[in-house]
Amino acid sequence: MAIRKKSNKNPPLLSHEFLLQNHADIVSCLAMLFLLGLMFEVTAKGAIIFVALQYNVTRPATEEQATESASLYHYGIKDLATVLFYMLVAIIIHAIIQEYVLDKINRRMHFSKTKHSKFNESGQLSAFYLFACVWGMFILISENYISDPTILWRAYPHNLMTFQTKFFYISQLAYWLHAFPELYFQKTKKEDIPRQLVYIGLYLFHIAGAYLLNLNHLGLVLLVLHYFVEFLFHISRLFYFSDEKYQKGFSLWAVLFVLGRLLTLILSVLTVGFGLARAENQKLDFSTGNFNVLAVRIAVLASICITQAFMMWKFINFQLRRWREHSAFQAPPVKRKPAVTKGRSSRKGTENGVNGTVTANGADSPRNRKEKSS
Repeated sequence: MAIRKKSNKNPPLLSHEFLLQNHADIVSCLAMLFLLGLMFEVTAKGAIIFVALQYNVTRPATEEQATESASLYHYGIKDLATVLFYMLVAIIIHAIIQEYVLDKINRRMHFSKTKHSKFNESGQLSAFYLFACVWGMFILISENYISDPTILWRAYPHNLMTFQTKFFYISQLAYWLHAFPELYFQKTKKEDIPRQLVYIGLYLFHIAGAYLLNLNHLGLVLLVLHYFVEFLFHISRLFYFSDEKYQKGFSLWAVLFVLGRLLTLILSVLTVGFGLARAENQKLDFSTGNFNVLAVRIAVLASICITQAFMMWKFINFQLRRWREHSAFQAPPVKRKPAVTKGRSSRKGTENGVNGTVTANGADSPRNRKEKSS
């Protein structure tokens, strides 16, 4: 019989194996096409829609506010193209972190398959949360959000954004959209896909809602608060994988998680329920981006409250499961009495001593005494 040799041929183009092995290179080529389009006059006008932020508005300088004119931005349909381009950038950055950081750590630690996937998830999310949290804090400090909390609802609608604020929202939408193809690229288990689809959808729903309803000030504060708590959880899980005795990070995260939910509800009710409810202009106007009407305010508060309740429910179930596992691990094992087996082997064992070993009394059996007397 002829032995069939293994073929070393590369997988065919557009096959499942080819896409998984070379998806980062394919995405990099697509991103480079948009950048190369900026170099030619024929394609520059189309390529710049994908690369640069659109809908720029120049506000003239005033004596009270600034000495120079300010460039502000509002949103529009062209933002979808910008989000698409930076989604490709997010896929490339994801692949770089995975290959040059996480895969090297996985080879050294020799994780199991379950820990391997969770370690990759926490590694990617902790890097993103840290970057987004620092970036968001920089915007909050530079635009005086912390020194003047009334900026959350004052002068609504906030239809004009600074470059940093709009780029922050574009990046957030791009990152969470890139999570959908990553489920395929990272070979996510089928049982984990529904859970990830839920939290990806929640992120996109709330970020896009704050962006489209011109609640970008409130959305930015809530995102920074939420990202900080989530960063603490995932960095604690990374330390836990390296040393399972490490539990202090989870205890601190549990306290901050509850405080984060309370602060989210307080800021939301204060901004939407009191600040916007007392505003003078409460008419629905799509041209100016004013959505300050009772129905929209109720919908916003309802979505935030339902999401926070859902997160608290998941948090309580998680803590109860950890408490049960911890109590089961510390419970002393129940000692069972050794079962006495009946039969020939048990009688033989009793004659020869304990557990079949010969004792001193075994040497003085009746047969041995008879032999000695003779």
